[in-house]
Order: sequence, then C-alpha cells, then structure tokens
Amino acid sequence: MKATKHAVTRARRGRWPVRGVPLAVAAVAVLVCLGLALLTGNGGGAGTPQPAAATAAVSAAATEPSAPPGSGAPVDAAPSESPSSAAASVTASPAPTATPTAKPSASTAAPSPAAATGSARAVTSTASLAGRIKPGTSYPGVATSYDAADGNGACSFGPSGDLMVAAMNHTDYESSSACGAYVLVRAAGGASITVRIVNECPLPCAPGQLDLSHEAFAKLAELSVGRLPITWTVLSPGTAPDTVSIRYKTGSSQWWCGIQVIGHRNPVAALEVRSGGGWRRLSRTDYNYFLSPDGSGCGGSIRVTDVYGEQLTVDGIAVKPDVIQPTRVQFARH
Repeated sequence: MKATKHAVTRARRGRWPVRGVPLAVAAVAVLVCLGLALLTGNGGGAGTPQPAAATAAVSAAATEPSAPPGSGAPVDAAPSESPSSAAASVTASPAPTATPTAKPSASTAAPSPAAATGSARAVTSTASLAGRIKPGTSYPGVATSYDAADGNGACSFGPSGDLMVAAMNHTDYESSSACGAYVLVRAAGGASITVRIVNECPLPCAPGQLDLSHEAFAKLAELSVGRLPITWTVLSPGTAPDTVSIRYKTGSSQWWCGIQVIGHRNPVAALEVRSGGGWRRLSRTDYNYFLSPDGSGCGGSIRVTDVYGEQLTVDGIAVKPDVIQPTRVQFARH
C-alpha cells in the first residue's frame, strides 16, 4: 500500500498541483478507488479510466506483494521455471519403464551361434491368450472311447508310442487350439488319468466331451460302459519333453511355409515369425500348422507363446520339410 500511495502522489504532483481542499478531496477519492481495486483484484478497474502513472503504480503494487521477500527476482520468473521443471519430470518418468522393457527384447532377439537355440520371456497378461480352454478351470463332460490306432490324429503330430491320448470335442478343439494340451480326466468314482490331445472328435460330440483312446478309457471304467461322466482340467505337467521342437510342413519353402510346434508342455496360443523388422503373427489351421502364405519369416526367427503368456524365441531353424528339429527351450511348469 505504501508503494501505491507514493506512486499516485508522484502522478498527482506531476499533473495537478495542490490547490486547496477540493483537490485534496479528489486525491483521497482516487486513493480509495485504488485501494478498492487492489482488494478486488481488478488491477485499477477496467471500467474506470486512470492516469497512466496511476495505472503503472497499481501494476507495481499488485506485483510486489507476491515476490518472495528479499529475493529481488521478478514474480513472473516462477511461472517460467515451473513449466520447465514439469517438462523435465514428464520426460524422465518413462525412462524407468523403458529399461525393463528393453532387457527382454534384447535377450529374445539376440541369436545364439548354435543352431536351433532359443530364449524365454514371461508376459504378465493372459486374459486374451487362452481360448475356450482356460488353465485352472474344471470342465464337466462325458468320456467316450475310440480306436486311436498309432496315436496320430487331426493335430498332425504323427504316430505316438504313448497311447494315453484323446480327441477333443469339435467346439473345444477350437481350430486346433487344444492340440498338444495335457488334460487330467477324473471319473465320478474317483479314478483319474492324464491324456494328451492329439485328435478332434467331430460333431455331434458335445462341448465338454472327450473321446479317449480305448487304452485311456479302460483306466477309468470298462469299455462296455460306453459313456462315462467326467470332469477334466488342463495341466502343465512335469513329465513333458525337455524341449519343444519345430517342424516345417511338406512343401514349405522361402515362398510358402507351414510351421508346427511339437512337444510343448502348455497349450500354444500363438506363433509369430520375424518379418520386416518386427513380429508377424501367423494364422492357425485345423490341422495344427501356422501358415505363412507369402513366405514371410520362413526360415527366420520364430516366437511361440503359450496360454500362460510365456514366450519362447527360437533361432536357427532351417526350412526342412517334415524334419522335427529340436530346440533348447521349453515352457515353464505352472
């Protein structure tokens, strides 16, 4: 307020010399107006004309109280520094997030000099990976039986020495998504077995139905029973092969290829190939091959994801049709 009074006094002296009481009354009125303007924050009143010197004095008075005592710095210096600090904070904050993301990428992308090598990386989200068959879920259904012959089936794995296998009903087979899954089957009487899905049970097999090999069904009940009420759950067993293998389909080349994953502990949710500096997801067929119709990625790095979200990256798999090529990686047990 002292600064305001002093500035107005200077303006009054420069333009209107003191000439008696009327002028003194006018000066008091001006001071009152200026005081009200400062209190209401109107900076001198936009609707009331003020002398130039008085306006400058009001601006100076409004600025001075907000400056830090004894700082000597202009008040508008604080706002100019504040945005800079905020920008630095926003720029720096993504850095911690980028660092852990970069580490898995480097480990999975770096090829090993040995052939058919691989690396693993865990993914946290699994909500969109599992299809109809979800880990940790118990499904009610009925068991029937069929002659599995050599253990081959719609999943195209080929003959198997282990005939503890089963065919998944058409609905839950879900375009070969169930292929290779290990399933724990429980009968109402308490008996249980573990089978591997190698085939599809076509309609009218109902959702939840498993068509077991004769050998597997006989572990639960007499074959003469025909239809047996059961519940079943997808497993992540410890008895799976040590590593997964990759096989290219007959006729595969650099122009077209089909890729199959064999011996995986957990159901496979997706397969991608390295193409154009990124990963390209391939579509899956009913006969359990992932196709690259234009040859993209054929013979390059392969990335396989299971229903738990774990990813295995494999390098050094050449395009050799009908050859089972082992890797050095396997999905973790859950």
